[in-house]
Amino acid sequence: QVQLVESGGASVQAGGSLRLSCAASGNIASLWRMGWFRQRPGHEREGVAAVAISSGATEYAASVRGRFTISQDKPKNAMYLHMNSLKPEDTAIYYCAADLLGRYGWSQPGNFQYWGQGTQVAVSS
Repeated sequence: QVQLVESGGASVQAGGSLRLSCAASGNIASLWRMGWFRQRPGHEREGVAAVAISSGATEYAASVRGRFTISQDKPKNAMYLHMNSLKPEDTAIYYCAADLLGRYGWSQPGNFQYWGQGTQVAVSS
């Protein structure tokens, strides 16, 4: 089992920055990758970014590439999402997720087995 706890969500103005954190505990050594997803009002949950635990390789959704950066701190069992140049359309609940298997499709929620409770990000214009 893996437990994930997000933090760092807040209300900010457009153009601002936030850093989301995800603290992982449990059977961390078995993880293949971790990711950030978000669910905007009226939309399905979508992949934002992911990082392969071993290689550090990262993936980003086109809508956030160049503005968001995913990082990991292995000694702390933590993952972060640095969000810059925030836009109102980034408003969503952001979820941390963990994957044991590494199947193709980093942005598919069904490929992740463990989820945090979510943290709210609200960006005003």
